[in-house]
Amino acid sequence: MKLIIATRNRHKVREIRAIWSDLNLSIHSLLEIPQQITTRETGSTFSENAVQKALQVSAHVDGFVMADDSGIEVDALGGEPGVFSARYAGPQATDIRNNRKLLSALEGTPWEKRGARYRCVIALVDLQKGIHLAEGTCEGIIAFEPSGREGFGYDPLFYLPEYEATMAQLSPQIKNQISHRAKALQKTRELLDILLSKQ
Repeated sequence: MKLIIATRNRHKVREIRAIWSDLNLSIHSLLEIPQQITTRETGSTFSENAVQKALQVSAHVDGFVMADDSGIEVDALGGEPGVFSARYAGPQATDIRNNRKLLSALEGTPWEKRGARYRCVIALVDLQKGIHLAEGTCEGIIAFEPSGREGFGYDPLFYLPEYEATMAQLSPQIKNQISHRAKALQKTRELLDILLSKQ
C-alpha cells in the first residue's frame, strides 16, 4: 500500500519515515513520483492549507495521501507568524532569515512573555477520498539567540524548559517523540491503523 506525502521537504519526509518505520506502507514524497503536481496554500488556517494540499495531490495519485501544514505561533506577536511561518521573511525566505526576523520582532520582549507553540495539522485522504484531520502542538519559549544544529525551521530558537534545551539541541529520537508533528502523526497513525484494517 502506498502513502504519498504532499511535500518536497526532505527533512519532513525523513522525520515521518523515522517515526513510522514499522508501518506497512510505502512512503513517498512529491519528489519521488513521476507526476509534476503543484500544490497551493491559500487558506487562513493550518487546517485549510493541509486539506487543500491533500486534495490537490489526491486528484492525481492512487493510494493514501497525507499533507500537513505547520508553523510557530508566538504569543507576543498575536499568534504570528502562524501559517506564514515558512515564508515569514518573504518569498525567498530561508530558515536563517526567518529566525532573524523573529528575533527582531521580539527585540525587547522579556523572557516571561516569549511563550510560543509549534502547531501541526495533518489532513489524510483515504482510498475513498474521505478526509481525516489530526492536530498536535508543542509548547515552548522563543530564546534570545539560536542554539543547536539539529532539526530545521525555528528549532534553534524554540526552547523547551523541561529539557533545558532548544529543539535543535535535542537528538532526533527525542524530537520525534515530543514534537508537534510527532503528536499529530501519532493521531494520524491511529487513523491509518483503523483504515488499513478495513482493507
